[in-house]
Amino acid sequence: MKPKKSLGQNFLNDKNILSEIVNAGDINKNDTILEIGPGTGNLTELILKKNPKHLIVIEKDKNLSLKLVDKFKNKIKVINKDILECFDELKINEPLKVFGNLPYNISTKILTSFIKQDHLDKKYKKFIFVFQKEVADRIVAEENTKSYGRLTILTSWKTNRLKVFDISPNCFYPMPKVWSSLVTLIPKSNILILNKVKNLEHVTNIFFNHRRKMIKKPMKLLFKDYENIAKKININLNSRPQNITEKQFLEICKLYENLI
Repeated sequence: MKPKKSLGQNFLNDKNILSEIVNAGDINKNDTILEIGPGTGNLTELILKKNPKHLIVIEKDKNLSLKLVDKFKNKIKVINKDILECFDELKINEPLKVFGNLPYNISTKILTSFIKQDHLDKKYKKFIFVFQKEVADRIVAEENTKSYGRLTILTSWKTNRLKVFDISPNCFYPMPKVWSSLVTLIPKSNILILNKVKNLEHVTNIFFNHRRKMIKKPMKLLFKDYENIAKKININLNSRPQNITEKQFLEICKLYENLI
């Protein structure tokens, strides 16, 4: 199959890397697995060797979907849709482990679509995703680093994140121009409850739109009594957004929600 550039297809075909990805999922016979964008089925084949309870794959490319059905028969369930349009079909009675070599152009959209769901820890056990390295670095970043930002805060709010290893462009066909990384995310059972996810997105957007400036300006945009709010959550108004911890951003968001 010739990869389609329009779908961001870069097939991962290094057997050692594929095996390591499967191992990162800790699959057992009681697991129901969801694989996003299986492509030619290289990872699918190795997942099946772990004998999971069920394997569901979502493949947007119709030709690839037909080939997957032909190759694996009734060993898998194939959904020929865009993952972003079929979350309603994933009404499974047990939490899923989700694998995906995600298309670079929509990888963050796929991730945040999962993160924004309610009761994440009841629906999913673990995410095992391959991202562009730059995106992976943003997901797992620590405060006071260049990569720390909105995506870091959103994902850390609901998951424990780990970058497992980097993947060379040589492991893909066609070969991308950038490195990739394997990241695992495990949903947290206890999180700070926010009224709406979009409020956290709004708060972090205001801060990181002024990334190089002191946080006094975004605090003034959010709060009339911004100085008292800063004291309440123990932040220095001369700090910059990357100096504020994930926990403090959540506290800022909660206080902002109390005003709207």
